[in-house]
Amino acid sequence: MGGHVHRALEGDKHVRITHVVVPPDKVAATQTRLDGKATVTDRMDGIEDQVDFALECAGHQAVAETVPQLLMRGVDVIIASVGALSRAGLAESLEAAALRGGAQLALVPGAVAGVDALAAARQQGLQSVEYTGRKSPVGWRGTPAEMALDLDALTVATAFFEGSAREAAALYPKNANVAAMVGLAGIGLDRTRVTLIADPAAVLNNHRIVARGEFGELDVRTAGATLADNPKTSMLAALSIVRAVRNRVAGIVI
Repeated sequence: MGGHVHRALEGDKHVRITHVVVPPDKVAATQTRLDGKATVTDRMDGIEDQVDFALECAGHQAVAETVPQLLMRGVDVIIASVGALSRAGLAESLEAAALRGGAQLALVPGAVAGVDALAAARQQGLQSVEYTGRKSPVGWRGTPAEMALDLDALTVATAFFEGSAREAAALYPKNANVAAMVGLAGIGLDRTRVTLIADPAAVLNNHRIVARGEFGELDVRTAGATLADNPKTSMLAALSIVRAVRNRVAGIVI
């Protein structure tokens, strides 16, 4: 996802990517790919220049270890790996780091529509929120779904997980960032009910949010194409990050 976002922003005259932080074993390859267009480092203390804001596309470990350092330095951060906040106490520690540093942590909606309406409805009270994620079997490879189902032999749509958004995000970190986002935007990670389905007939990644409360009822469906090089990630998730970055420098924000 990080590469897709970088390519999308590379030619934007309003955004300048100055530093890229990667694991030690990725430094050389990333330097070659960027060809001097940004400083590549594997350590936060290697960044001495003033940074306006940072974008995380590196996974749960980066959210837990690197993002707090940025926030305490006063750097605003946009994170893609929202599922990391399913870890007990992490959201609270990140908020404390942001307040201490005078910074702000922003979560992007990612692959699903309706998060803005869900967060608005929460202000007046939500009664229930349900999220259903449906992907082709290939989208669930390399996850605990392989222990519940024979993904290669699947012929009909089959639910393999039912539980809370916190459980879904923890068990399926590369697949269920949406579940975490829905939980955080609505009635919480523990009260949001999640169903995950492997469907051999699914061509796109399908997401559905159903919510009820004093505001009325919400039923939003999204069917998104995946990134060509990563069937676990919806293209809309990457585009959501691009939008969040461009909103940082836009005169009018939607």
